[in-house]
Order: sequence, then C-alpha cells, then structure tokens
Amino acid sequence: TKEKMIVNRTNKLIFLALPVSSFNSGTVNQLAMLARGPHAPLMHIRLQYSRSICSFDSSDFPEQWPYDDNTDFGRVDKSDDSSFYSQPRYVTHIDDRAIESLTEYYQEVFEEVGKKKASSSGVEGVASLDILDTCSSWISHLPEASSSFKYNRVSGVGMNQSELSQNNQLTEYFVHDLNKEPSFSEYFEDESFDVVTNVVSIDYLTRPVDVMQEMHRVLRPGGVALISFSNRCFPTKAISMWLRSDDVDRLAIVASYFHFSNKGWTDIEALDIKLPPVEMPKRPGWGEIMQDSTKAFAWASTAGAVAKANSGDPMFVVKAMKTM
Repeated sequence: TKEKMIVNRTNKLIFLALPVSSFNSGTVNQLAMLARGPHAPLMHIRLQYSRSICSFDSSDFPEQWPYDDNTDFGRVDKSDDSSFYSQPRYVTHIDDRAIESLTEYYQEVFEEVGKKKASSSGVEGVASLDILDTCSSWISHLPEASSSFKYNRVSGVGMNQSELSQNNQLTEYFVHDLNKEPSFSEYFEDESFDVVTNVVSIDYLTRPVDVMQEMHRVLRPGGVALISFSNRCFPTKAISMWLRSDDVDRLAIVASYFHFSNKGWTDIEALDIKLPPVEMPKRPGWGEIMQDSTKAFAWASTAGAVAKANSGDPMFVVKAMKTM
C-alpha cells in the first residue's frame, strides 16, 4: 500500500517548518510513524526492505512555496562553485552496494521506458533512449543496454571538464554551473530526452525548482526524472535545509521541488532502492575447522564483506513523470 508522505513530529512538520494545519491531515496521520520517536524501530525495518515508500499528490503540499530562499538554501561555503570543483575527484560518493542498487534500479526503469517507447512509436525492435545526466561526473552508473532498450544520446552536464571527459558512458557533455544558470536551453531543445537523472547532487543545488523546470522542459511526454541521494555530502557545499534534515525529510523536500516547479509532473513517488541484504554465509562447524583451518578464515573474510555491504549507504530515489 502506498502511503502519503508528511511527517508529524510533536505536532510540527519539521521538514518544512510549517504547522500541521498547512497540510492534509489524513496524510499527516498516515506518515506519522516515519517520525523519530516510539515508531522509529518499526520504520527502520520498513525502509530497509520496502521499495515504494509513498506517493504524493498536490493535496500533500502547501499552496505556496514553504522555504526561505536565504535561510534554507544558504551554504557554509559561499565561494564560487567553479573553484570548489576545479580539481577532478575520481572517487565514488556512495559505496559499492549503493552503486549496484542504483544501477539495478536504472535497469528496471530504462527497460520499462524502452518498452513503452517502442509500443507507442509502433516501431518494431529495441527502443533507443536519450538520457540526460545532470550534475554529471566521471561515471554515471548507467546499466548495460538490454533486449528492451539501447542508448542513443547520453548527455552529461557537470562542473569539471576532466571528470566529464573520462565518462565513457556519455556521448556528449557540457561544463555548466547550474547554480549560476539553471537553464539547459543553450544545449537542449524541448522534449529531447526520455530520462533525466541526478545522482547524489540535489543537495548542492541552490535553485532546484529552476533546474526541475528545465528537466520538465527537456523531457518528452511520459519521460521520467530520477533524483537519487544517500546520506553523504560535502557539508560545506550542501544547502542548510539538507544538513538539518534526515532521510525522510529529504524525500519530502525533493518531492516538493517537483510539485512547485511545474504542475505537469505526475506520479511523484519516493522509493528506497537499496538491494535486499546479502545472505550471510553459513558458518563452518568445529569439525570442519579442525580438518581445514582455512575454512574459518574464509568464512570470517566473507562474512565481514557481507556485513559491510548490508550496513552500507542507504539509497533513495524520488521519481516523477512528465504528463503525457
């Protein structure tokens, strides 16, 4: 069952800093268990194993923009972003299991989009997808093409020339600061892409609604935007509202960006995309260890790797579709 997502904490909506009366009361009650407090252990289990956390509709949001553009979008480091990103960082900002989860989720979505595109076009064969990766870097975590889709145009917009040039998944890239100029109109025409992605970077955008408007513009009808994030960031460059929020708050924040950017977004949904826990290997018995001591070391090494994978970074997505 999909639930509506508004968080009630001691009769206040912390993630928007607004009174409960500003929101749908039924929604507040449904998602109250997401708050910290006596329900937290139960919700921890839910977030670990559930994929679709909740969906949103217009009644879940206040009528007017609820954030303070100065306070909520302020950052510790106010210097020009081009200086911060001038040096390439060939690192991954989430762990291997989170990357695997994201790529697997992309695979599912791209196959679905590919099948719909092939069906709607009436053309036999595999659909070619056009992808835009915003805030791109040296890797985009895209899956291999499959029997349901292949890649045509894969565009990247990012901050570092060297990083983008090393991304072999991109067919083209543009160095562009979205905080200075959130428009893509210099590079992309209307309705140019089937999917737009943004990976662990939404927390750095100071004009996210403007960027979401551009995502909507460049998407084809029925296209999807996928905003993914974990719990890591460069704290000096993340907006203040993000730093004082938890994972649940952040899902609602990103959903509100979609809502306030364009009424043409539909099917706004929050998902936990972390793959199910890896099964722990069976521990060898004492008899087996006595016969072959290497089995104990092998088990300990494997069990340690499994435990690390299962306790690693969370991975969330807020997804929205452009109205057909």
